[in-house]
Amino acid sequence: MTEPRARAARHKGQLNFEKELRDLLYAHGDDKDPLPETVRVMDEITTDFIIETCHAASRHATLNGRQKVKLEDFKFVVHKDERLLGRMTELMGMEKELKEARKGFNTDEGKVGLERGGPRKRRRTNKGGDKDEDGDAGEDAEDADDGMEDLLLGPAISTAR
Repeated sequence: MTEPRARAARHKGQLNFEKELRDLLYAHGDDKDPLPETVRVMDEITTDFIIETCHAASRHATLNGRQKVKLEDFKFVVHKDERLLGRMTELMGMEKELKEARKGFNTDEGKVGLERGGPRKRRRTNKGGDKDEDGDAGEDAEDADDGMEDLLLGPAISTAR
């Protein structure tokens, strides 16, 4: 851990978890409006814990030859604290359950213009912007023949006409 004197100046003037800590202190029996010094000190402790935990997880990932920090790195950092590790495992399990529950809901409801079979087909328009009677925007037999000439003869020959 870093030196306590160095920590105090690192986050001077900014509180990251003020509202949450006020609520937490009140829930644990403190006054409805706790002292600002108490909130400031609790915020410094909380912020330093998070920073130190992230640095330790990063160090563990580096020692294992990875550049990215994974969940296992955080589990390794807190593995000595059974309560913290248990809470972390519980929260990760709840996250998986929530993901599975979200997959069960039909997300297509409320989306206008999409058919259940997949994305909506785009309608082609001819040069004037309007569609033919059959909705294909002027792709008649002669247009199809030009397409076949392009395929058979190549674009250089068909455009030379």
